[in-house]
Amino acid sequence: MHKYISYYLICINILAFIVSGLDKKAAIQHKRRVREKTLFYLALIGGSVGLIVSIYYFRHKTKHKSFTLGVPIIIIVQMLIIYYFYFL
Repeated sequence: MHKYISYYLICINILAFIVSGLDKKAAIQHKRRVREKTLFYLALIGGSVGLIVSIYYFRHKTKHKSFTLGVPIIIIVQMLIIYYFYFL
C-alpha cells in the first residue's frame, strides 16, 4: 500500500512541475495559459512539492502571494495529515 502511495506522489509531483513549466513557457510566448485553479488543484491532490519547486526553478508565479504563501501552507497541511495517519 505504501509503495503505491509513493508512486502516486512521485507522479503527481512530476506532473505539477511539468504543468507549471508549460504554463511559464506559454506565458513567455503569449499563448493560452494553464488556469491558476488547475495548479492549485494539482497541489491539493499531492503535487504541492513539485509545484513549489517549479515556482522557484522556473521563476514563475513568484510575485503571486497566493502561490508563494498558499502552496507552502498546503504542504504544511499535507504534512500534518500524513503525521496524523501514520504516527497517531
